[in-house]
Amino acid sequence: MNSGLPSIEDLLKKKPAAPVVQKPGATDAPAAPPKDPTTAERFESTMESIHLAELERLAKAEAEQLGISHVNLVGFPISPDAISMIPEEQAQELKAVCFLFTGPELRVGAVNPNDPKVKELAYQLGERNKASAGVYKITEHSFETAFRLYATLPKIKAIIKGVRITDEELARYTALVKDFPTIQKLLQEASTTDVMTIVIAAALELGSSDIHIEAEEAGVKVRLRVDGLLQDVALLPVAAWKKVISRIKLIAGLKININDKPQDGRFTIFLKDEKVDVRTSTLPTAYGESVVMRILESGAIKLELEKLGIRPKMYEKFKKEIDKPHGMIITTGPTGSGKTTTLYAVLQKLNQADVKIITLEDPVEYKVAGINQSQIDHTKDYTFAKGLRSILRQDPDIVMVGEIRDLETAEIAIQAALTGHLMLSTIHTNDAAGAIPRFLSMGVKPFLLAPALNAIIGQRLVRKIHEACKEEMTLEPELLEKVKAVLADVPPTSGEVVDLNTLKFYRGKGCDICNHTGYKGRLGIYELLLMNPEVEKTVLTGSVSEYQMRDIAKAQGMVLMVQDGLLKAAEGVTTVEEVFRVAE
Repeated sequence: MNSGLPSIEDLLKKKPAAPVVQKPGATDAPAAPPKDPTTAERFESTMESIHLAELERLAKAEAEQLGISHVNLVGFPISPDAISMIPEEQAQELKAVCFLFTGPELRVGAVNPNDPKVKELAYQLGERNKASAGVYKITEHSFETAFRLYATLPKIKAIIKGVRITDEELARYTALVKDFPTIQKLLQEASTTDVMTIVIAAALELGSSDIHIEAEEAGVKVRLRVDGLLQDVALLPVAAWKKVISRIKLIAGLKININDKPQDGRFTIFLKDEKVDVRTSTLPTAYGESVVMRILESGAIKLELEKLGIRPKMYEKFKKEIDKPHGMIITTGPTGSGKTTTLYAVLQKLNQADVKIITLEDPVEYKVAGINQSQIDHTKDYTFAKGLRSILRQDPDIVMVGEIRDLETAEIAIQAALTGHLMLSTIHTNDAAGAIPRFLSMGVKPFLLAPALNAIIGQRLVRKIHEACKEEMTLEPELLEKVKAVLADVPPTSGEVVDLNTLKFYRGKGCDICNHTGYKGRLGIYELLLMNPEVEKTVLTGSVSEYQMRDIAKAQGMVLMVQDGLLKAAEGVTTVEEVFRVAE
């Protein structure tokens, strides 16, 4: 047998003898000898032992045929850290338990080790814990023996890498973290253990997407990204840094003793109604390390397409494009402009029982029922291009690729769009008009690109006016003239009607609830470029600039992002300053 896995004897030290525990009130006098079993009882016990031994022998033989190792878990010293690696319900469903976890080594015992779900589980556990993971064959009796350990650990489901941030702890602080000065005061008075709980509670309460903790010369700066903008929350003393960074690394499963290399980790917060994943990244800096924790709330990708902020006329056109059975839908914009949310909203719209959807992402941030999601891995040479080739062998109807970065990926995606698949993806350009020149600059053949494209949607995110402190305002004459000039250029063919003489604008006055910013929440502003004979003819020339493409699109009725934003500002949804900040 050549399984490649070390033997259990190599991984474990000799199991210590169980200590003798004397019951209270007992004397040192020898206990009465146990009652001798009857002949029938001895026979039954012997037959049971022979039966179990035979089952173990058969299991070992089966393991040898499969080319894996076998282990008997009866009497095996399974630690709480090991058994807690797999949630109880999942262990019961798969009939699999983690029986060994030493840090670098992780072992899973399974009644059916060939089950793809078991293999995937072992792989994920290994990746998550930076450990070498292996699967062993066990019998039903072994599984039942090990499974009984869950009864001795009632809180097993809440243990995550030895650290648990509970819903109750978060609730205790959530009620207090209503504004930044309060957070600063709480952090100054908190223990190292509570610092992380307070910061996460504040981030969840304030709707933050990212937590930034940065070591600087004067102290440790804590910042939250709220509605797209970073805001200073607190400054911790320099002396607290080592304890804080160790706590973060412990929670996220990172190596505490490594501070000169970037590390990536992940942990989960178990709330009453949902699980919140937190993706953690550390980076060495001059005064220590910079830590960024990305909060991945499942609610972020449960938005319906109709509620993203796409205006009705544009939505009707976009809906027709995503309902087509094949072709490419491309979203464009910088990092943090909401492209992923838009793609997931489209997938939610298309996610029906009669279609197969496969995604290729880097990384898979949100899990969605009914969609097959695959994560690229550069360390294993599993790239977007290679993954996309494999996906197309899976007979999908709809494919979503996280990003088109190179010619190889672009060509495979275009071929898929031309051969009966609906292809969704993103490309990093400033606006919709820039996507076609970017494809051509990659080396994509114009005669393939033109028929493959259905629509390109450019987008940004703007902050919404806080309704509770909203008030009408008067723009400065110069700014008003600028707004009118932009809106006067809205194409008549777009279907948008703009009365420049009755424009009204609003702002948020600022209150305690919105931390005196005047804003609460975000929505998208969009522009939609549709393929038509004129655009296709231009693409086929093989040479077109972003400016030429924008002029052609405007002539065909495309409302620009800045125009879409100003229309929303005139409706009292956002402010003129916010629109020009992100889209000018």
